[in-house]
Amino acid sequence: MSRKLDYVSEPKDKEKFTEGFNKFYTSFARVYDLVVKIFPFWKHWLKATLPYIQGPRVLEVSFGTGYLLMQYAAEFETYGLDYNEKFVAMLQGILENKGLAADIRQGDVQALPYDDEFFDSIVNTMAFSAYPDAVKAMSEMHRVLKKGGKLILVDIDYPHSRKGFGMTMTKAWIAMGDIIRDMKPLFEQFDFEYTDEEIGGFGSVHLFIAEKH
Repeated sequence: MSRKLDYVSEPKDKEKFTEGFNKFYTSFARVYDLVVKIFPFWKHWLKATLPYIQGPRVLEVSFGTGYLLMQYAAEFETYGLDYNEKFVAMLQGILENKGLAADIRQGDVQALPYDDEFFDSIVNTMAFSAYPDAVKAMSEMHRVLKKGGKLILVDIDYPHSRKGFGMTMTKAWIAMGDIIRDMKPLFEQFDFEYTDEEIGGFGSVHLFIAEKH
């Protein structure tokens, strides 16, 4: 089977796809929060982004339960956006309890409520494969990122070797509904210079560092 055929087509009904994921995370928000906190491998994947974040302004898109954002919120002028209202409320409460400041909003990655070239870094972890329109999502993140700024993205892809248990894990994510994409042409479409590093999941979890020209 060719490399191209291994990837997943985007849904025809994009709104229905998004709402399906949104309902799932609303129902299992607390469980998801426990998974992130309890399992060390998940925290490792998220924390792999930290050395690459540059300020002063940092946006995390689709922050989920906010575990990662809490690791750097005190160091930067921090912004966060998530589609799920329950996640937004959870993180706002956590930040208030911790005495930390961040601009947290509910919104859609396909229509980011920020000015052009506003951020020095954008962080996006384990979320891009849940976006129904990759071009719109990438276009918006590219738009609000400064020249020389970094998009720091962690998500599922096939192992570079296309062998081993990592292949099975990637296919399991596909079976759960995630859209696994070939990221190379997408980064190239927006003229990002990028690196692609396997950081876990037997090669199925990748860290992409993309710099805007």
